[in-house]
Amino acid sequence: MTNSRLGVVGAVGVVLAVCVMVLVPGLGARQAAVQIDGDDIGGVVTGPNGPEAGVWVIAETTDLPTRFNRTVVTDDQGRYVVPDLPAATYDVWVRGYGLVDSPKQQASPGTRLDLRAVVAPDDHAAAQYYPAGYWYSLLEVPGPEEFPGTGPDGNGISPSVPSQAAWLRGLKSGGCTACHALGNKATREIPPQLGEFDSLVAAWDRRVQSGQAGRSMSGALDRMGRRRALEMYADWTGRIMAGEVPPAPPRPQGIERNVVITQWDWADPTAYLHDEVSTDKRNPTVNANGPIYGALEASADYIPVLDPVRNTIRQVPVPVRDPDTPRAGGPNLAPSPYWGDEAIWNSQANVHNPMIDQDGRVWLTSRVRGPDNPAVCLEGSDHPSARAFPNARANRHLAVYDPSTNEMTLIGTCFSTHHLIFAEDENNTLWTSGGGQVLGWLNTKLFLETGDEELAQGWSPLVLDTNGNGRRDAYVEPGEPADPAKDTRIRSGYYGVSVNPNDGTVWGSSLGFPGALLRFDPGENPSETGVTEIYEVPWENPLAPVQGYSPRGMDIDRNGVVWTPLASGHLASFDRSKCTGPLNGPEATGQHCPEGWTLYEEPLPKMKGITESGSSEGSYYTWVDQFDILGLGRNVPINTGNASEGLLALQDGEWVILRVPYPLGFYTKWMDGRIDDPDAGWKGKGLWATWSTRAPFHAETGKGTPSKVVKFQLRPDPLAR
Repeated sequence: MTNSRLGVVGAVGVVLAVCVMVLVPGLGARQAAVQIDGDDIGGVVTGPNGPEAGVWVIAETTDLPTRFNRTVVTDDQGRYVVPDLPAATYDVWVRGYGLVDSPKQQASPGTRLDLRAVVAPDDHAAAQYYPAGYWYSLLEVPGPEEFPGTGPDGNGISPSVPSQAAWLRGLKSGGCTACHALGNKATREIPPQLGEFDSLVAAWDRRVQSGQAGRSMSGALDRMGRRRALEMYADWTGRIMAGEVPPAPPRPQGIERNVVITQWDWADPTAYLHDEVSTDKRNPTVNANGPIYGALEASADYIPVLDPVRNTIRQVPVPVRDPDTPRAGGPNLAPSPYWGDEAIWNSQANVHNPMIDQDGRVWLTSRVRGPDNPAVCLEGSDHPSARAFPNARANRHLAVYDPSTNEMTLIGTCFSTHHLIFAEDENNTLWTSGGGQVLGWLNTKLFLETGDEELAQGWSPLVLDTNGNGRRDAYVEPGEPADPAKDTRIRSGYYGVSVNPNDGTVWGSSLGFPGALLRFDPGENPSETGVTEIYEVPWENPLAPVQGYSPRGMDIDRNGVVWTPLASGHLASFDRSKCTGPLNGPEATGQHCPEGWTLYEEPLPKMKGITESGSSEGSYYTWVDQFDILGLGRNVPINTGNASEGLLALQDGEWVILRVPYPLGFYTKWMDGRIDDPDAGWKGKGLWATWSTRAPFHAETGKGTPSKVVKFQLRPDPLAR
């Protein structure tokens, strides 16, 4: 119900809500009443055996300026309310585990609409609606005894893959599923338009060469061991074609039934999104009810913008300084089964990650020129950071868009950028990841005052205090013998990045196997005083009760606890305060604090042949709800659930699964949360995400499907209006 639905009726001025009461035949009116307002659609979903609990009701329209849909879940009596719909005509239908889609019915807000669920005729039909990860769990991976590989003339596994775990990393967020899901219908089967082949091995060999990502996909299999990887995927597809199906997921339960999911189309079908942003992470009331901004990475040179109040979309162009800046997409390796010879990605700016500041400006990781750095970054420069550690190349830089003036300002940096985070300091320091051997930052206060990009930026190498004296000293280079009198520089770069709100230290995830978390204490002069600590994920560590590996994106809570997803199929937390040994010195080089780690297995089945802890999930990013925006409590970590096609929130050690059931194929790499009205309860806040798959055409709606903005809200109950 919206406030605009209230009115004064009669001479006595009685205020009434426009509502309709829906009664379920055969059930008591008091038990089954469904109240709706003039902007809701509600009713009851029944099947052959009565009410259908925990199924989704989807309402979609194309009457608005952009395609719009809203999804809710039925309660334990099959009742539903789709609340607060914009005026339009909607297609409404039922989807759920154990069912096939019901026929679509048309309705407008204010309508009572009872729906009849359609039971799936068999397990195969029912399984078409399962998340991709359930299908991916049918993959049978090589056994532990097959590692390390013996090469193309042996077992087909690369000798550079030392263990089953390292192989799994390549199959999940450390490789194959870092850009799109595997297990959806588009990937578990061979699309007819790919061609005809003598074998499924040949079909898979051709598939991974398709399009502009062909070199990347094909190279990933080469690194794993091409022959064995192709045989594994061919076997998987063959068993599915023969009728094998995964186990059925549970229907939404408890608080999972309170979710309201809203989606808007907001980009071109040939583009793909990486991230979105709605507010300032430090103060989520910034930009209340305002636009949502996106990043199109290699696909196109504009920022997609959604106005979620007016349901409109627009584009903000992102320029480059140098017209010869390379394009990020590259040529096709082989024709795409969807786009043929067309190279659909053409970005020069390659915008990866946006972040909003305290005044509503949108800061971007954005390429402004080619990778070779100017003299100010190099040896011989007077720049303080260059004197400490000259840096020759930067593949992506910064930009800032001011919505109040509609101006885009480009910022050349001496360090590469990937993700962004603002510190809670007086300079509104913007810390960046992606710098490889350095960690870079921008004093945004100074930059906005002076416009001087050289003066406002800085960077530092990553140096461990291995001599243990509590400060940064002269250091040995990576690969050089240790010197007990010196510190040690490392090459482990930042991927995710976040700032501890309690002490201003900069944390990040470092990719690889087993991967690590990094902590950077800037000190008084970060270029010369910054000290790094490294904490590897426990692997083959007898002091750790559970082993894991390979973090991706990460975040930190208000207590300073770091959270990160692992390719091993876990969500991991790391609490530095639990470490019992020295945090620097010659032994503090990675595996020295297993007691700081806690691992939580993500909620999907294991892949075939896996006995170690960890599911077939491998989330891309973890975001921490520091301010209880979703409604599960403060500091709740939420994984992107890329194989689960939904968000995975860990509340008090238990998983809450917020599945996006339509269109099939939801895959996101980031989220944030915004408070539009702190006095409006659940309606005044929500989480925002986007479809981040590089292949939106893999969705059930196929070629022509654009990326979507997705808003998640939790009601107090499934019928709240």
